[in-house]
Amino acid sequence: MMRQAFSAVYITLNAERVLEESLKSIAFADEIIVVDSGSTDKTLEIAQQYNAKIIRKEWQGFGAQKEFAVQKAANNWVLCLDADEVLTPELAQSIRKFLENPSASSAKMARANVFLGKVLRFGEGYPDWNIRLFQRQQAHWSDDVVHEKVFVQTRPATLKGDLMHYSSETLFSYLQKQNRYSTLLAKAAIENGAKPPTLFKLLASPWVRFVKFYFIRQGFRDGIPGLIHICIGCFASLLKHAKIWEEFHLKIKFSTVNA
Repeated sequence: MMRQAFSAVYITLNAERVLEESLKSIAFADEIIVVDSGSTDKTLEIAQQYNAKIIRKEWQGFGAQKEFAVQKAANNWVLCLDADEVLTPELAQSIRKFLENPSASSAKMARANVFLGKVLRFGEGYPDWNIRLFQRQQAHWSDDVVHEKVFVQTRPATLKGDLMHYSSETLFSYLQKQNRYSTLLAKAAIENGAKPPTLFKLLASPWVRFVKFYFIRQGFRDGIPGLIHICIGCFASLLKHAKIWEEFHLKIKFSTVNA
């Protein structure tokens, strides 16, 4: 049975470290689209080796950039991947089978973080269901600057296999990313009318998160990598609220000084 044609869609920026493994896992796609926002490494060279259609686009934020990439696809079915995500053979086969006779206009897949050399199966990172395969006329990305998501009109199908997420090469780079993300999340919260966090919220937020993911969702079963991953997530939560507080505090202080 012939399957539906689909386009694999990426947004990239200096992704040479991980992109090739991702492209290898999706080599059966009928089209590969790479929307790049200014890579200075070998990202585009690698993409060209896999016959990707390269489009240069100034950075618009995660949600908007992905939606732009989707609209450039030639096929109605699209699979959206990050450069550091790799399909397992089981997931690749599940996608092929699903597209032979689609039972829905979208499909979700489990996403597994690979952190400090370990696949995290508990805590906050798994199964982390993501809708990544969909008919582009029946779905769209949110315009969130970070933690973007796909909105669909009907219930998605569920695919077998995992989308492996190789989130970072080192703790240093992972902490840098969390620092950037907490800034983006704080700015988005302020734009949506967030108020300065109370002392209780600053103190409670990371601890509530730790109890939820380390004990209730059994993150302790992922060993030391799981503990470190959850602790960094808790610190990132504190950072987000601290940056919201900083924005209001500095604004009030600046107004007082200039009064």
